[in-house]
Amino acid sequence: MTYDVIVIGGGPAGLSGAVALGRALRSVLVIDSGEGRNAPAEGIHNFLTRDGMTPAEFRAAGRAEVEKYGGKVIEGEVVSAVPGFEVTLADGSVHRARRLLVTAGVVDVLPDVPGLTERWGSTVLHCPYCHGYEVRGKAIGVIGTPGEEMTDHKMRLWAQWSPDLRLLAQDEIAAVEEGGVRMTDGTLVARDYLVVTTRLEARGGFLATLGLEPVEHPMGIGTYVPATDPTGRTAVDGVWVAGNIADPMAQVITSAAAGLTAGAMINADLLPPAPDKQ
Repeated sequence: MTYDVIVIGGGPAGLSGAVALGRALRSVLVIDSGEGRNAPAEGIHNFLTRDGMTPAEFRAAGRAEVEKYGGKVIEGEVVSAVPGFEVTLADGSVHRARRLLVTAGVVDVLPDVPGLTERWGSTVLHCPYCHGYEVRGKAIGVIGTPGEEMTDHKMRLWAQWSPDLRLLAQDEIAAVEEGGVRMTDGTLVARDYLVVTTRLEARGGFLATLGLEPVEHPMGIGTYVPATDPTGRTAVDGVWVAGNIADPMAQVITSAAAGLTAGAMINADLLPPAPDKQ
């Protein structure tokens, strides 16, 4: 069948957009790779009435709502999308739609320090608004470059949550271990939690076949797929973006709001043309 809309990405933006479209009686297929950016986190925060809900619980509840309104959710990795729109998955299956909503998100690329990746989302953190309250008063190490503007900003920001803050120069770190950071001189700096700045890489390589590719973000934080207007419309007719792929710094609640906006605009775009006025 040809769906009204295929949503690529089953995070807060994609599920929210799919619910809006389902409530508008549109046929919707959500394709989710199952690689949610916030999957390692213990819970989501700053989402009114959903504080502390695990990412897995949030996704399960969102999928159930999509299906409640007639939408379909499948697991799969999109490898290409061509004008038409014809979407091909890694397993070779092909799905078609009249419009696309791309909410595939971003990947956090961590600094090249042994031991960081294994602790990502547990004792290695990046966002004070996501995790600051939970680690308040703990011994926190900020990994960065002394004198760098972003590092200075993070030190001042995280000081709101803990007085026990220490800057750790990235080029002087040998490895992250249980209970702290091993420096190149052999000393162990005891820390309960570490803060890092990640590079945010948009999951948008499959859009190249549509003539739409991720570009460098103007803030220098990574790559994103820019929208041409606040609704998420892109430079490619019939394709919208929402969530972290379009706004890498968006939190769960703002991503969900962006998905709702895009879904409503896609529904309006699918309306039949207005009759000619005499």
